[in-house]
Amino acid sequence: MPGPSPGLCRALLGLWAALGLGLFGLSAVAQEPFWADLQPRVALVERGGSLWLNCSTNCPRPERGGLETSLRRNGTQRGLRWLARQLVDIREPETQPVCFFRCARRTLQARGLIRTFQRPDRVELVPLPAWQPVGENFTLSCRVPGAGPRGSLTLTLLRGAQELIRRSFAGEPPRARGAVLTATVLARREDHGANFSCRAELDLRPHGLGLFSNSSAPRELRTFALSPDPPRLAVPRLLEVGSERPVSCTLDELFPASEAGVYLALGDHRLSPDITLEGDALVATATATANEEQEGPRQLVCNVTLGDESRESRENVTVYSFPAPVLTLSEPSTPEGKVVTVTCAAGSGALVTLDGIPAVVPGQPAQLQLNATEDDDRRSFFCDAILEVDGETLSKNKSAELRVLYAPRLDDSDCPRSWTWPEGPEQMLRCEARGNPAPSVHCERPDSGAVLALGLLGPITRALAGTYRCTAVNVQGQAVKEVTLTVEYAPSLDSMGCPEHITWLEGTEVSLSCVAHGVPPPSVSCVRSGEAEVVKGLLHVVREHAGTYRCEATNARGSATKNVAVSVEYGPSFEELSCPSNWTWVEGSGQLFSCEVDGKPEPSVECIGSEGTSEGILLPLASPDSSPRVPSITSELAPGIYICNATNRHGSMVKTVAVSTESPPQMDESTCPSHQTWLEGAEAAGLACAARGRPSPQVRCSREGVPRPQRLRVSREDAGTYRCLATNMHGTDARTVTVGVEYRPVVAELAASPPGGVRPGGNFTLTCRAEAWPPAQISWRAPPGALNIGLSSNNSTLTVAGAMGSHGGEYECAATNAHGRHARRIIVRVAGPWLWVAVGGAAGGAALLAAGAGLAFYVQSTACKKGEYNVQEAESSGEAVCLNGAGGGTGGGTGAEGGTEAAGTAEAQAGGEVFAIQLTSA
Repeated sequence: MPGPSPGLCRALLGLWAALGLGLFGLSAVAQEPFWADLQPRVALVERGGSLWLNCSTNCPRPERGGLETSLRRNGTQRGLRWLARQLVDIREPETQPVCFFRCARRTLQARGLIRTFQRPDRVELVPLPAWQPVGENFTLSCRVPGAGPRGSLTLTLLRGAQELIRRSFAGEPPRARGAVLTATVLARREDHGANFSCRAELDLRPHGLGLFSNSSAPRELRTFALSPDPPRLAVPRLLEVGSERPVSCTLDELFPASEAGVYLALGDHRLSPDITLEGDALVATATATANEEQEGPRQLVCNVTLGDESRESRENVTVYSFPAPVLTLSEPSTPEGKVVTVTCAAGSGALVTLDGIPAVVPGQPAQLQLNATEDDDRRSFFCDAILEVDGETLSKNKSAELRVLYAPRLDDSDCPRSWTWPEGPEQMLRCEARGNPAPSVHCERPDSGAVLALGLLGPITRALAGTYRCTAVNVQGQAVKEVTLTVEYAPSLDSMGCPEHITWLEGTEVSLSCVAHGVPPPSVSCVRSGEAEVVKGLLHVVREHAGTYRCEATNARGSATKNVAVSVEYGPSFEELSCPSNWTWVEGSGQLFSCEVDGKPEPSVECIGSEGTSEGILLPLASPDSSPRVPSITSELAPGIYICNATNRHGSMVKTVAVSTESPPQMDESTCPSHQTWLEGAEAAGLACAARGRPSPQVRCSREGVPRPQRLRVSREDAGTYRCLATNMHGTDARTVTVGVEYRPVVAELAASPPGGVRPGGNFTLTCRAEAWPPAQISWRAPPGALNIGLSSNNSTLTVAGAMGSHGGEYECAATNAHGRHARRIIVRVAGPWLWVAVGGAAGGAALLAAGAGLAFYVQSTACKKGEYNVQEAESSGEAVCLNGAGGGTGGGTGAEGGTEAAGTAEAQAGGEVFAIQLTSA
């Protein structure tokens, strides 16, 4: 490949050269070695505060340096390449100090920026109006002078704790200071008494300083609402001098009514009203009084002021003077027959009238004359005066009374000749006399001198009744009159005139009468309880007349009632139901004979035996009132005929009573034994239970638990507990009976142990088990010559230790009780040593045959489930035949001790079974 051309190489070298020169120039500029620095470069200082500025350079040997600023300086510290100066009382919103050094004929400069802030120490809310009408707008204006910078200020107007408006001044120039926030608010009723305030917040947290806040003092707003209508006045049109009249002034739709001011005046005289508030309504009431100086037309003014507004009303009032007329009598108190002059006069302008007769002209008096009589005493004379005021006619009057003196007079209207008073309540007795002066009246009984207490309130008693002489006296004379006093009182029924209890005798004639006391005399009537007919006249007494009668006495003053109990007495009489002619006494019941006899008074009854075993015996009787006065009959009662005699004061009666005795069922050990025994297989019969009693009881017995099945003969399952119940018409008696079933003995098991072969000299055991009730007695029969036989305590086990040939033979076990005997047998055969010699001399084939026979014997013997064996001698076949039941197989063979014996011949006559066991010698 060919190399680059020389022209291209030259172009590349020129490019690298240009780049190198450019980079060298840039490096010289960027690596200017000298500079000036001012720290802090930007600072925010609280207005009036101080600040240290550090001006420094890296010029090794600056010619000179300094810090240019318009702020006040307090101290300076200087080094070779630095200058530190403290600026104090910094108040300018913004200033830029300059740090400079002269180095190598160059001036090095560094400019800083210092700004001041002022906390919102003064937060002013422009005063609110003293009163602000509801529904109109008012202005809230908040000023925070000097605080800044304004761009960090936030102003908030508040109603209580509620923010109304909030404004942030962010974005304002940094040099701006102070702020004003103005808002227009609609006044409401709820704003009355509310506090308004302004909160200023200067947030310098972005500059590393805190949040400065302050609030203005709260200003209370007072709102009001005043109706455009004037107050309503309630005043009299006319007002008399010296009189008092109420006036009132009312204004509605007033808020707050408690802040309203009320001015109430009559002419130039201010009144003192009482103010009453009812919601938004105000009522001012006062008493208006006029004097003579105010006579004529006047105005009543009511002015209600609230906030800076007021409402006013005026009413015209005419003040007038109208004195009362004067009425005079020439003799206010005069004797009868004398002439009296009466004069009526009034002030000027008033027209007077005396007893309806007017004066001739207004301003003149009116007169009249009269000759005084008794009828003129306490006569009233009237003087009327009329006056016209402001088109309205007013009137006043005056009255006077004439007293005429005259002698007493006792009229029937004031002191009646006959008085009638009810007894009991307090009354005031009056006997009044006419006369002037007022006469005194005295009433006295001529016979006893008793005096009536006239004019005093007191109780009326029967003792006051009688005739009295009443005398009326005054200075003009006296009058006398006789009066009669009658005291009426309600009827009374006492025990003398109407006793509570009356006794009549049956068959007599009587009348029911009650005498009552009372004024006026009462009428008396008696009615039997539950009936309406009044009892009158003579009655022929029967028992049905007995009962309670209600007697009532009646007069004009009331009534009295009394219950009279009438008893009718009669002689004794017997009734079959209450005293039966035939009575049965039940033994043990304690019952007494009840013989109740009808009679009044209650008869006494006695019953005495008249014949037989009861002769002369007193029959105890039950008490009629069921009280235990007579003891019950605890022993036997003699039956027979008794004569009962009933007696009272009106006679006696006799009755014959036949008495018989019976008894309830009774069972005991003698009639129904508690333990009874039956024999199994016997004919089935009932329990032997009977009961005593009259009439004869019926006895029924039943087994408890499982019912006894019906059988012809007794079974062991019939044993158990039976309950027998005896019953007759007088009751029941029960008894529990235990039934036991006895049965004949049966030898249930006769077995030998061990079940295998026994060698001579070995041991064997025979066990016999029998079933019987009562339990059977076990006995054994062994072969003759058998020695060393052991028996257990109850003979159920026979033991032989060291068996010999004499132990071979037939063994019998017998079980015996009161109901019979049962036996079973077992045969034991024992062989001597010669047997083994004969066997040993046999040929080898015989040994093999013996081994096979031994194996067959083992197999057959193990097949016997009940351990029953036929024992044969060893020289025979050596075969053991299993016997099942009573002699089921043959056991033929010739024994050493005897010949062949059939198994059946070994059984007892009672049905015993034969058992055999093979014994082999050692």
